[in-house]
Amino acid sequence: MSFGADSPFGRPPGGPDEQPPREKHEGPRRPSALMPTIIAIGVLVAAFVFFASIYADVLWFSQLGFAQVFWTEYLTKAAIFLAAFLLMGGALWISLRIAYKARPVYAPDNARQDNLQRYQSQLEPMRRLLMIGVPVVVGGFAAAAVTSQWKEVLLFINQVPFGDVDPRFGMDLGFYVNTLPFLGLVIGYLISVVLIAGIAGLLTHYLYGGIRIEERGGIVIGKAARIHTGVFAALFLLLQAGNFWLGRFSTLLSQDGRVAGALYTDVHAVIPTKAILAIAAVLVAILFIVAAFMGRWKLPIIGTAMLLVTVVVAGGIYPFIIQKYQVVPSEKNLEREYIADNISMTRQAYGLSDIEVTSYPAKVNAVKDALAKDSATTTNIRLLDPNLVSSAFAQLQQFRTYYKFAPTLNVDRYAIDGKVEDTVIAVRELSVDTTDSWVNQHITYTHGYGIVAAYGNKVASGGRPDFMLEGIPTEGVLGSDKTYEPRIYFGELSPDYSVVGGPDGWDPRELDRPQSGSDSADTRNTFSGNGGPNVGNYFNRLVYALKFGSTDLLLSDAINAKSQILYDRTPKERVQKVAPYLTVDSNAYPAIIDGRVKWIVDAYTTSANYPYSTAQQLETAVTDSLTGGTRTNALSGQVNYIRNSVKATVDAYDGSVDLYAWEPDEPQLQAWQKIFPSTIKPYSQMSGELMSHVRYPEDLFKVQRELLGKYHVTSPDSFYDSNDAWAVPNDPTTQQAANAPKQPPYYLSLKMPGQVKEAFSLTSTFIPQTSAGGQQRNVLFGFLAADADAGPEAGKKADSYGKLRLLDLPRNTSIPGPGQAQQNFDSNTTVSTQLNLLRQGASQLKNGNLLSLPVGGGILYVQPVYIQSTGQTAYPTLRKVLVSFGDKVGFADTLSEALNQIFQGDSGAVTSDGGSGTGETTKPTKPGATQTEAQKLSQALEDANAAIQAGQAALAKGDFATYGTEQKKLEGALTRATEAQDAITGKVLEPAPAPTETPAPSETPAPPVGGNG
Repeated sequence: MSFGADSPFGRPPGGPDEQPPREKHEGPRRPSALMPTIIAIGVLVAAFVFFASIYADVLWFSQLGFAQVFWTEYLTKAAIFLAAFLLMGGALWISLRIAYKARPVYAPDNARQDNLQRYQSQLEPMRRLLMIGVPVVVGGFAAAAVTSQWKEVLLFINQVPFGDVDPRFGMDLGFYVNTLPFLGLVIGYLISVVLIAGIAGLLTHYLYGGIRIEERGGIVIGKAARIHTGVFAALFLLLQAGNFWLGRFSTLLSQDGRVAGALYTDVHAVIPTKAILAIAAVLVAILFIVAAFMGRWKLPIIGTAMLLVTVVVAGGIYPFIIQKYQVVPSEKNLEREYIADNISMTRQAYGLSDIEVTSYPAKVNAVKDALAKDSATTTNIRLLDPNLVSSAFAQLQQFRTYYKFAPTLNVDRYAIDGKVEDTVIAVRELSVDTTDSWVNQHITYTHGYGIVAAYGNKVASGGRPDFMLEGIPTEGVLGSDKTYEPRIYFGELSPDYSVVGGPDGWDPRELDRPQSGSDSADTRNTFSGNGGPNVGNYFNRLVYALKFGSTDLLLSDAINAKSQILYDRTPKERVQKVAPYLTVDSNAYPAIIDGRVKWIVDAYTTSANYPYSTAQQLETAVTDSLTGGTRTNALSGQVNYIRNSVKATVDAYDGSVDLYAWEPDEPQLQAWQKIFPSTIKPYSQMSGELMSHVRYPEDLFKVQRELLGKYHVTSPDSFYDSNDAWAVPNDPTTQQAANAPKQPPYYLSLKMPGQVKEAFSLTSTFIPQTSAGGQQRNVLFGFLAADADAGPEAGKKADSYGKLRLLDLPRNTSIPGPGQAQQNFDSNTTVSTQLNLLRQGASQLKNGNLLSLPVGGGILYVQPVYIQSTGQTAYPTLRKVLVSFGDKVGFADTLSEALNQIFQGDSGAVTSDGGSGTGETTKPTKPGATQTEAQKLSQALEDANAAIQAGQAALAKGDFATYGTEQKKLEGALTRATEAQDAITGKVLEPAPAPTETPAPSETPAPPVGGNG
């Protein structure tokens, strides 16, 4: 008997070829359920997180009464996503399917085809998945990208005609603003669909042999692939024809020429050639369709080549030749018509068409008693600088470390005893320590408390703000805690979120306020309004715990069945969220309205598609020395059309938002009202108190003044010459070089030349624009004021509101600009000497805002001067006032005295005690005061300054003997200065004592000594 090698008897046991016994399996191994379970759990968690985010938004919008906004936006996005997904995914799937179904069946006859067949065999197991997965993934990404254009889709569907037409095609302006962007979106997306689907189909044809590359280098295209290619090429060319045709209208939106819009070359070369290119593209598309079925590619290839040549020649070379050899030599004459269109359309787009321009023959020589007729303005000159006094408000009115004032305060106006007073106003907001416990951050410290307001045109003793509303509890001429709700749950500095509220009898957990300004005890409070979604049930708590990433929110015992969560609390944030179609102004300001503290927010309808209008970069236009480009909520983006269409209010207690249609006839706003019919109220529903605090918006004014630098010129020839271009001056009060930021506009009450009475206004100045490489001339060419007062009548807007008045100053007289005025202050010997005295020791001098006013037949500049000592509790106090008219400078403790130095008469300026003085004992000016006394004063101040410097130098060397001698000289110089001052003014000035501690609100302020008028 013989045995084979494979027999167990063919090898001795334990030999080298012995195989280990095989394990026995009862059946196939089952795949582990762990990985699918993990994937399923991950998908469920992600789905729940996504659902929680949506659900939280639903609760937030519903609580505010703006659920319509949420559902309209999201349903529109969903509809756009679905349509775009089906279009891209469907086209891609059909293209792949057709290419696969039309694949040829053959045996490979060369190595390249053999390789392709191996690829096919490798792809075959996953072919079905790829045929579905690729369209789904690509379609999803493409659709997600296009959903951001939901506003364009809604505006196209609901657009309202503008009623004006463009100067070239005679199309309604709404076509450019609403229709053209939508058509561009559709054609652009269709082009991407055709390209992606066409390329995917060609790759499939190649992979399955419908397109073959022969060994000799030739390409063989099967009939199915040929038809496929021809159809997609024709579709692409038809869409390009649409692009060329729409491009004719897009030339009116161009910003590339000397001015915006279609210019001579565009009208006579670009627009006709785009029409020719559109027709040529349609003809070549027809050739591709014919070639797809006939199999002859010569004509479409020639046609494509001719189209490309036409694009280069007609679209590039021909316009270049027209511009270079026809336009440039005669540009001024040929472009005149189009420059006129640009001027007209730009002024119309930015609300500058109705600006009132007045020639103002400003003088530079002060005339005695010239201010008598301008007493309405001089009595309201604002000396309290809202950009400097925040720290003074904090030191005098903060009371607790958990309160805080904004770094820049706001200017408003209030009626006191029948007289409207300019007011610097601030909200005592909450400042939460982010390192504190979760309970303190979100349960205990939930709100600020009260409004603080001070007179704008006078100060109290020591140069401190003269408060008309102050303290805790709040007291003052504007009311008290009993007349308005002082708690601030919604503000610019509010915490990210707070949990508030509770049932009756609930032990209050929110820290409310100190019992008094100086009392160490604090009261507690429970929020009783409807300010946020309810988190009384565990499901809502879980949703918000996920939203804010906080387990404490889920587990805390400080949350009850009536608890609400407050978030998205800044006024701008709330308005932007309930009205995502608006551009919201960067500054919200508070006011006491109908017993509530409300934030007033301006909002705009904007567009970047207004024909012939020059575009503005918003962030650049609104940046000045106050924003410095650092304001996180500053406007951004490019527009060439803007309207202040909406005024909004946000209640500081419960966060409720009201939107009012301020320009109800504005077409874009009318379109949005069709989309969201119940969200915007007519301004006829605004109360009288709200109307009285509405003001002209700063950001809009900044955009307009930037345009007016060029567009105050309405003659096309003068505009072309640019011989009268203006610029906004740099802020001369900053300590920066020549590239200092622009001077901000200022709110103040004044009466413009020609106005019947004074009005609360927003003002700015213009100087000549600096030519390239030239030196800036800081002389005044223009003064702009916007009437910012809407009037006190409920539901009725004052006719003068928003009126822009421009004073055009003479070019043959050098009226000092803000920079020159500041230079006059700094270079004046008497001023600099006295300011050096004020700087001695630990004091720091701060220049306040430099106000410009058209009074006395010229331009008056007024600047408050603040002194601040060092230390953590120091704050600036108003000590001096600088004024200038022409080249004359006045410098005194009060505005009235400084004005009288220049105009040699009663200025009529108001003072802290409401009279014509300063609160001090005043005597008539001595008639014997002469230039000799002024020289004595100047010499005495110079001697005092020299003694101070010599004494400091001796002290630095340790020479105490010399230091003592110089101190005696200083004392003598100051005595002589005082005597000279008495001889000039006939009055004895006593220095105002600086406050050493923060007074309680209940303290009676000392009689004003250094009050200013």
